[in-house]
Amino acid sequence: MVQKVQIAKTDLVVNPIGLGTNAVGGHNLYPNLKDEQGMDMVRDAINHGVDFLDTAFIYGPGYSEELVGKVVKDMGKRQEVVIATKAAHKFVDGEVQFDNSPAFLKQAVDDALKRIQTDYIDLFYIHNPDENTPKDEAVGALKELKDAGKIRSIGVSNFSLDQLKEANKDGYVDVVQDLYNLIQRDAEQTFFDYTKENDISFIPFFPLASGLLAGKYDENTTFPEGDLRNGFDHFQGESFRKNLARVEKLREIAAAKQVEIPHLVLAWYLANDAIDVVIPGAKNGSQVQNNLQTLDVAISDEEYKAISDIFAL
Repeated sequence: MVQKVQIAKTDLVVNPIGLGTNAVGGHNLYPNLKDEQGMDMVRDAINHGVDFLDTAFIYGPGYSEELVGKVVKDMGKRQEVVIATKAAHKFVDGEVQFDNSPAFLKQAVDDALKRIQTDYIDLFYIHNPDENTPKDEAVGALKELKDAGKIRSIGVSNFSLDQLKEANKDGYVDVVQDLYNLIQRDAEQTFFDYTKENDISFIPFFPLASGLLAGKYDENTTFPEGDLRNGFDHFQGESFRKNLARVEKLREIAAAKQVEIPHLVLAWYLANDAIDVVIPGAKNGSQVQNNLQTLDVAISDEEYKAISDIFAL
């Protein structure tokens, strides 16, 4: 029986292992995706107890929301699944711009409801900050949508701490989603004190650093043209080699516990009281099922510190 968790001050109660779905219909992010495989993965996740699905308009664009929504509707599982999505991107003359204006966000929610084929969105994020909109006004628009029953909770993503504080001026922000993993740990200094003090849940994206922290790469690993990993510093040159060596130290701890490296890493995040849930991505159902083995891993205080020390800033 999965021990479910409540996401901070929301009324969302979920399996702490969710699913990031940027590889479901995210043809603009990953080459060679197959729609049916992505849909099968979502079905498999739900059938194995994953009830928190994270998507976004920009995955596709819009297509991930459509595929995730279709699976949930076809399975008749809408009441049992928590769906998070995000918006801020718009295309102007072929260029991507960010928009946090109340009018844009209200339209974005309506559009997402249609793509997902649902009457409400459980968690809606402002995906990226724009340059002009006061963040408390943007969140205020989402509060109106929450009061109207179109969304159940409010999140922001990719905000600076100052932007988060402005967004949360009236205490309406429930969740922050931002970059955080053992390799990229800036959030510990920038966000965690504030989010814990204000009962805001922090959800890390790229928790396995696009597979690097899963222990499946070596110095000879390369990625196809167009793969987003080619743009990350921690996959380049000496930085890549240094991180691979750190992962080998993780492998020793995992072997001693008779668990796999990604389960150890995900359990390390969940042992942090700033984090309620994690949303590792996957490409197929077997990876989803594998991620769920994290729930069987307990991290002692000594192990937590040892893992932290390996990846000390």
